[in-house]
Amino acid sequence: MRHSFVSLPSDDGVSLEHISRLVGHGNTMVTETVYRKQLRPVMLEGAQAMDRIFPLDDSEQ
Repeated sequence: MRHSFVSLPSDDGVSLEHISRLVGHGNTMVTETVYRKQLRPVMLEGAQAMDRIFPLDDSEQ
């Protein structure tokens, strides 16, 4: 849950400094190196894989 609590606002543009204060870290180092994960590239890669596996036929586009 802590990783999500840090990663989701970060992905939405909330500053790392603000997130660090919210989770009680003294600085941004632990927040950034341990808890923050880049979600958008992983989600995009997964969505593209699903599109390849289950392509839309012409009637669904």
